[in-house]
Amino acid sequence: MNDMLAGLKISVSGIVQGVGFRPFVYGTATRFNLSGSVWNTSKGVEIELFGLQANLDQFLTELTAHPPVLARIDQIESFPIDYQDVPGFSIKDSLAEEGQFLPVSPDMSICPDCLHELFDPKNRRYRYPFINCTNCGPRFSIIKNIPYDRPLTTMAEFKLCPACQAEYDDPLDRRFHAQPVACPDCGPRVQFIAQGQIIGKFEGAISTARQFLIDGKIIAVKGLGGYHLACDASNAEAVQRLRDRKKRSDRPFALMSFDPDAIRKYCELNDAETATLQSPQHPIVLLPRKEDCPLPESIAPVQTHLGFMLPYTPLHYLLLEPDEGFPDVLVMTSGNLSDEPIAYEDEDARIRLSGIADGFLVHNREIHMRVDDSVVRLVEQKPYFMRRSRGYAPDPIILNDKVSEILACGAELKNTFCLSLDHYAFLSHHIGDLENYETLSSFENGIVHFQNLFRIKPKMIAADLHPEYLSTKYAVERACKEELPLVQVQHHHAHLASCLADNHYPANQNVIGLIFDGTGYGTDGAIWGGEVLVGSYGSVERRFHLAETSLPGGDSAIRNTSKIALSQLFSAELPWYEDLPPVLSFNSQELEILKTQLTNRINCPKTTSMGRLFDAVASLIGIRQIATYEGQAAIELENACDPDENHAYSFRIKADTIETAELFDHILLNLRMGISSNTIAARFHNGLAKMCLEVCQTIQGESGLQTVALSGGVWQNITLLNKTTALLRYNGFSVLQHHQVPANDGGIALGQLMVAAAAKGLK
Repeated sequence: MNDMLAGLKISVSGIVQGVGFRPFVYGTATRFNLSGSVWNTSKGVEIELFGLQANLDQFLTELTAHPPVLARIDQIESFPIDYQDVPGFSIKDSLAEEGQFLPVSPDMSICPDCLHELFDPKNRRYRYPFINCTNCGPRFSIIKNIPYDRPLTTMAEFKLCPACQAEYDDPLDRRFHAQPVACPDCGPRVQFIAQGQIIGKFEGAISTARQFLIDGKIIAVKGLGGYHLACDASNAEAVQRLRDRKKRSDRPFALMSFDPDAIRKYCELNDAETATLQSPQHPIVLLPRKEDCPLPESIAPVQTHLGFMLPYTPLHYLLLEPDEGFPDVLVMTSGNLSDEPIAYEDEDARIRLSGIADGFLVHNREIHMRVDDSVVRLVEQKPYFMRRSRGYAPDPIILNDKVSEILACGAELKNTFCLSLDHYAFLSHHIGDLENYETLSSFENGIVHFQNLFRIKPKMIAADLHPEYLSTKYAVERACKEELPLVQVQHHHAHLASCLADNHYPANQNVIGLIFDGTGYGTDGAIWGGEVLVGSYGSVERRFHLAETSLPGGDSAIRNTSKIALSQLFSAELPWYEDLPPVLSFNSQELEILKTQLTNRINCPKTTSMGRLFDAVASLIGIRQIATYEGQAAIELENACDPDENHAYSFRIKADTIETAELFDHILLNLRMGISSNTIAARFHNGLAKMCLEVCQTIQGESGLQTVALSGGVWQNITLLNKTTALLRYNGFSVLQHHQVPANDGGIALGQLMVAAAAKGLK
């Protein structure tokens, strides 16, 4: 039977274009003496093979077991066809099909082969800043449409020279149909601009940029998905100048070093963290800062971790090349003013960054879609997302069931949107906080691009319940204009559904959801955030919630943590001792106004926010009175925890409410006893973990449920995450953590989409 001649048709879907898939098929078919052809379509790759049945079987095994490094096969369909006597094996032209779609590879860091060539004096691409192949380089940031062919990318204007054309046409070359392929003779070029004048080209541009950095200046660097702002991280004056010009306040800066050895001078680095830094995605990894780290405190004020990444483009490697006198670590932060989207278009960058940067290292390869750097921290030796963007987006989340075409618009902060089709949920790159016109425009343009790229025409729109979110307003207006069904999803239900989808949890099976964050619009119009839910994609019950407290002044109190602390003491009927840190942050007149405001409930909306509880504790024990960025007080409270402290504060649970009065009574008592803030911070975290176990055990007794989902921005607190997970598992619970999308609002669009699909029966 295996000696018979036969034919086989294979259809492959997934990330199979722009990743060397057709050359792999060509080489494998040739190796097994098979004839036929392979070609790209708008939905994947099609293959026709002819030869001995045994060889066809071997080919299919090889295809499944050892695809190219960057490929992701989501589905393979194969069926026999009649044998044809076809001479040899060929690669056909791409075939566009109306209405079909396929995933697009994210941008990937330079591969080891290209990195070797970059520094090989014998190679014709020696020190060429745009070296790439099918295994690396820009993808998502340069593609305009599918199929992923050069004319549909921003490389279309660069005509291949004969040498590059020969590589591009050779199926056995690793640059076969590598759409961004180029060399110094035919590709993009780099130059350095200062005060509106070109003062360096080619190698001179890079050497000039390096000299600017040595001299303590700030430069803007055009990268893969946008501009960075860079300076010498060891130069405290340069770092502070960048912080002042960027209006960055205390938010940490990202750092870049040439290799892991350089990073080890400043941070603890284990094998799993090293592997993540060196992965094809090259994300920013949050690493424990060494006690003797010599870098200025102003890089990441009051932080125990630093965000490091390795160079991920050849230009970065040339810029950071080790040399005597050159800094071994650079600040490499997003090219924007605080709260604005990252600059990616040259003229816009020149206008917006000219007040920050002393010079610009630029190139003439257009960026079609801006993409920020991804940020992860390792949990159980695996990446745990703080921000999912470059290297990961637009890689789709695979869904258990088919879902119709839905647009989910996400939240206000850390916005992403999500579009679905069949088994795919295309969660966007990081958009940012929708608080200004520029970011809203980025949001709207991103949606249009995703719809075009993946051939999606939404039949339904999902959004948050909050009526004032710009993402909600966009959804309401578009749904009305296009006469589409609109599903508004409660914020914390979306968090729960996001965690379920992240873990491929089946539909119609309830779980316990510990959904803790800073702000979410509740079904009663109040601000929720400390929620214990029971439910699934389709519906939820609010079983427990944190005790309500007032937010004097509304949203403005979020930055003034001392107000929140005093509000908690007021609610608990506890005294405002004169020596308490939040009391000391006000004068006597301000204190009287605040007390009157709380007593008469003047502009004092109620909240059950877990994030605000962290703020109150941080303020009360003297860690942070004014927050300059979202989550700052909570981060510093976590950093203060004594890892050796085992005692825990108690949370009294009454009916459906998790009371906090006793917590603050105990904290005041400990402060009076002279207990350190490090001990109090640890007892608070330990008490929260025990409270989580207690509410889950209560629900387990009522319903038998043993699976717990952890979602919401508070679960980016790794100390609380690890303590709670360990305690729940020890007591027999199965714990669902996030793996593919952030626990914060960056993952909420996925949850909105799943709730909308369940509500309308579109699975």
